[in-house]
Amino acid sequence: MDQGKIRIMIVDDQSLLRRGLAALLNRNPDMEVVGEAGDGEEALRVAAEVNPDVILMDVRMPVMDGVAATRELTRRGSAAGVIILTTFDDDEYIFEGIAAGARGYLLKDAEYEELSQAIRIVAQGESLLQPQITTRVLKEFSRLSSMKVSRPKPQPLAEPLTERETEVLRLMASGASNQDIAEKLFIGQGTVKHHVRAIFAKLGARDRVQAILLAQELNLV
Repeated sequence: MDQGKIRIMIVDDQSLLRRGLAALLNRNPDMEVVGEAGDGEEALRVAAEVNPDVILMDVRMPVMDGVAATRELTRRGSAAGVIILTTFDDDEYIFEGIAAGARGYLLKDAEYEELSQAIRIVAQGESLLQPQITTRVLKEFSRLSSMKVSRPKPQPLAEPLTERETEVLRLMASGASNQDIAEKLFIGQGTVKHHVRAIFAKLGARDRVQAILLAQELNLV
């Protein structure tokens, strides 16, 4: 196996889908499918054996569903980035998957290139949500926040964001990847990563989703 390639594991209860997706992804010169599983419990066993970089995780499966498997992988300290991949365009799964530790969420009708790019982004340690999913997460957060009338007012940042960091943050909130942000702002991806790290540090966020939610609390987006 080529250690320079992104090691991918596919978890889905439909074997035909797994094989078809594996055949497509293996065409990418920078990717290799190293494992498959048909349910969450099997996924935990196989992941421990093959040590993937990225796991494509279905939601509805027998024995153990994808959210429960993702939660257990997170508890075990797995380094694999989980992308929830499902046909179910359902808010409940989005929020549960994010809470369980997933770093990406894509619907199965996503274009092949979009999926390939999502795998590359998550393999680099970043998080990714489709723009329409990011919008719905923010709307749900606003709805829940409005119900908590006794919620304390968030404290201002000890060190405010720079103008450029604010631009980057707003693009993140729109669902843009680092590559998208670099293209829109005419800067290098390395510079974008520097700004994203600075944003995380100033907000005290662990990932993009948490950063966006905290920024919304502070009326930064």
